[in-house]
Amino acid sequence: MKGGNFENKVVVVTGGASGIGAAIGYEFGRHGARIVLLDFDVRALRAAEKRFRGDGIEVLARRCDVTDRGECERSARAVTKRFGGIDVLVNNAGITQRSLFRKTDVEVIRRVMEVNFYGSVNCTKAALESLIGRGGMIIVVTSIAGVAPLYGRTGYAASKHALHGFFDSLRSELRGNGVHVMMVSPGFTATNLQNRALDGDGSINLRRRSIVGGQDTPEHVAQAVFEGARKRRRAIILTGVGKISYYASRFFPVFYENKMVRAVEDEFEEQSVNR
Repeated sequence: MKGGNFENKVVVVTGGASGIGAAIGYEFGRHGARIVLLDFDVRALRAAEKRFRGDGIEVLARRCDVTDRGECERSARAVTKRFGGIDVLVNNAGITQRSLFRKTDVEVIRRVMEVNFYGSVNCTKAALESLIGRGGMIIVVTSIAGVAPLYGRTGYAASKHALHGFFDSLRSELRGNGVHVMMVSPGFTATNLQNRALDGDGSINLRRRSIVGGQDTPEHVAQAVFEGARKRRRAIILTGVGKISYYASRFFPVFYENKMVRAVEDEFEEQSVNR
């Protein structure tokens, strides 16, 4: 894949039934890749599978809970049996959390880490030997919250920062094996992820969500991911607000923190009454 040609390559996307994951799968598929969609949501998987096949994309849809290491290993074996191996692994599956840490059960943080961080570790471990054997690529969908602080999302930000630490380090280990690692940091994106955001007690958070700047689309994210993969980029940061956040948090951290908090703290006014 050194020339960026993904025709007939096997691309596995976790969280692939909807949102950014489905858009990434479709983008690679329309460029000739063979797509594997892994997701916990069987109904959404079937709908995505039907759409892909209807548009002439070769696709395998399989239920997989990324927090279950055994399921990840069985999925990797099923893909190898069907297609011969894995060329690209897109670690996209994730959940989010919106609550002040003071009002958040530690088990909620643990759940976010299990899906976002350990889910990616599980899938990467299961696919790694195939990726090495085929000189493949690992793409990790993180977040601006993985490169800059974000108020009210301590667990989510921790999981995304952990992904950067793990996969940037893994990249250095794989330098001699021909496996490329690309980190992707989307900004606010219009998906159903936020409709399932965990509140501090583990229930679904139904409060209004703060959005800084405009929302990106899954399709635009997918196009950027494909182009980044084609050019073998190490990292891509999306949206103007995302780029500003990244650089401001590094070079002007106090300024960034003040601006960021003012932009989103009203979302948590009820939780902050007694702070």
